[in-house]
Amino acid sequence: MIALSLAEIAAVVGGQTHDIPDPSVQVTGPVVRDSREVGSGSLFVAFVGERVDGHDFAAQVVEAGAVAVLASRPVGVPAIVVDDVQKALGALAREVVRRLGATLVALTGSAGKTSTKDLIAQVLQHKAPTVWTPGSLNNEIGLPLTALSATEETQFLVLEMGARGIGHIRYLAELTPPKIGLVLNVGTAHIGEFGGREQIAQAKGELVEGLPPAEEGGTAVLNADDPLVRAMASRTKAKVILFGESDEADVRAENVRLTDTGQPAFRLRTPSGDSDVTMRLYGEHHVSNALAAAAVAHELGMSAEEIATALSEAGSLSRWRMEVTERPDGVTVVNDAYNANPESMRAALRALVAMGRGRRTWAVLGKMAELGDEALAEHDAVGRLAVRLNVSKLVAVGGIEASWLQLGAYNEGSWGEESVHVSDAQAAVDLLRSQLRPGDVVLVKASRSVGLESVATALLGAEGEVAAR
Repeated sequence: MIALSLAEIAAVVGGQTHDIPDPSVQVTGPVVRDSREVGSGSLFVAFVGERVDGHDFAAQVVEAGAVAVLASRPVGVPAIVVDDVQKALGALAREVVRRLGATLVALTGSAGKTSTKDLIAQVLQHKAPTVWTPGSLNNEIGLPLTALSATEETQFLVLEMGARGIGHIRYLAELTPPKIGLVLNVGTAHIGEFGGREQIAQAKGELVEGLPPAEEGGTAVLNADDPLVRAMASRTKAKVILFGESDEADVRAENVRLTDTGQPAFRLRTPSGDSDVTMRLYGEHHVSNALAAAAVAHELGMSAEEIATALSEAGSLSRWRMEVTERPDGVTVVNDAYNANPESMRAALRALVAMGRGRRTWAVLGKMAELGDEALAEHDAVGRLAVRLNVSKLVAVGGIEASWLQLGAYNEGSWGEESVHVSDAQAAVDLLRSQLRPGDVVLVKASRSVGLESVATALLGAEGEVAAR
């Protein structure tokens, strides 16, 4: 974080200082909520959770080097006490962003946010020092913590924004006002909470509504291939740049293809020139993510050649997202178990088939959460798609949603051993260990709550049984 004194922080957040002998002492280290991440000069943010109360760690974090604790009550060590720790954290982030002078890029969408954010960060790093959201910490706590990790050297701040309802994106954008706002897509992730795709579009479009007007440098980067996203152009005063495979896109891909190993390659076309890209990531769905990153980079002054080089070098920065590992016996394990929705399931299945190319392919799939009334139809559709794509083996893992996956495959014509429903992750591991052959490709994917990453971990040689979920 940029250096601020405890007195300055207290004034920004409207807090009272307690047990602070010298309010001029500065916070020079990271602002953290995890006591294990405290370092010299840190500010520790004490949240009260369902199982753990951060206030209980106050003495420990100060001993470890924290300058003070941002707390909701006095804790017997240097503290800034506020009525609402979360609101205070947001206020501090807003003030730090105001002082930074960095260009802030924010992105949202139903699928691909984290992968795209990682691509943008790696591309912009080629131009100037960049700070970005770690993993998927894209909510009202993770976003300000990321913003507060920027320093005086930071020139680009890339923030992923998630939403579970109307108003969430607006709130996040007010905390950290972006200059460039990117909307990837409007899908069915969290449709059970929103109520429909139109409501999702309404929520995602809050990002472009809050952008500065074009004459002040505001830019909305929108997906030309998604009608609901493209329609958001009418909701912003910012400049609009379109990305996609459509001929009308300002930044687009031509001659899209997959390599023999399932990695996308294409000709990148931008208003400033063209260049060829061959990505290290797996699956054709990354083309759209790459074009989104390219559009942002173009707006920030990078040439087509610079962007193509950076995209071709970029890897995955976040775990359990199409992590590809080949075992010594030739079995390839694709761990995409961080999360799942219908769009990402379809993309992962297509990537699996592209990687297979004559090899046996296994789709180990579990529940897609938060689909509401659409759950049965969406799980059934994914099971059917696995059959239509000629996935060799479908292993549906878990409860009723997994049974719908398997039923969809059955109704599409998958009988016998081509599709099977197992009760839990350990049963899936036992099945795979008994039937995998050298050269097989195994995709593991489900919503985060299912914990199917344990299947991939077990297949890659971790000792012990799969932890129960």
